[in-house]
Amino acid sequence: MIETLLERLTPDMLLQAYAAGVFPMAPDRESLELSWYSPEERGVIPLDGMTIPRRLMRTVRSGAFTVTADRDFQAVIRACAEPAPGREETWISERLQHLYEALFALGHAHSVEVWDGEALVGGLYGVSLGGVFCGESMFSRVRDVSKIALVHLVAGLRHGGFCLLDTQYTTPHLMRLGGVGISGQRYRALLEKALPVEAVWPENFSLAALRSEIERLHPSEGIRS
Repeated sequence: MIETLLERLTPDMLLQAYAAGVFPMAPDRESLELSWYSPEERGVIPLDGMTIPRRLMRTVRSGAFTVTADRDFQAVIRACAEPAPGREETWISERLQHLYEALFALGHAHSVEVWDGEALVGGLYGVSLGGVFCGESMFSRVRDVSKIALVHLVAGLRHGGFCLLDTQYTTPHLMRLGGVGISGQRYRALLEKALPVEAVWPENFSLAALRSEIERLHPSEGIRS
């Protein structure tokens, strides 16, 4: 872990860090400082190994929520930075948010949004480089909607030719959906192979556009929740 000042960081430097397998976090919303991380155990979701509880798959297939991509990146990252139960402090400082917004303008950051009518109820965002997508954060205002965003993300990455989905860390929530922990050395080897891949971020993340890929993500046998 190395500490630095955010005011010295540029979007290009941030991309170079991700290409080296390193990502930043700030201590709080107002801080101009941040630390760089490269965990010894790295979290990933294999794009051919996602597991989906049956109830969640039924919700996804129902089309009860509208899913979009890059429609409101700023609203998603702001929602991810809001305090939540068990997460009273955010690692997404205001300055760091502006850097991700700059990456979005350059086409290297993306968001997936979940809508209930005109209300934004969940979503996620991350950084893309070549064939790797580095998931940064997600939020939910309604039960399961961040999971719906993640299902559409995996389907969209598969559709666009991506080969690596980095979740940074493993959590019980992600492991329930097929997330696994691998060594930092293994992650860097996968990253090296993924960076030259010419993947394409799909413009349409709707159920209609991704249904065939979503149908390939079969529900987990015996998992009802």
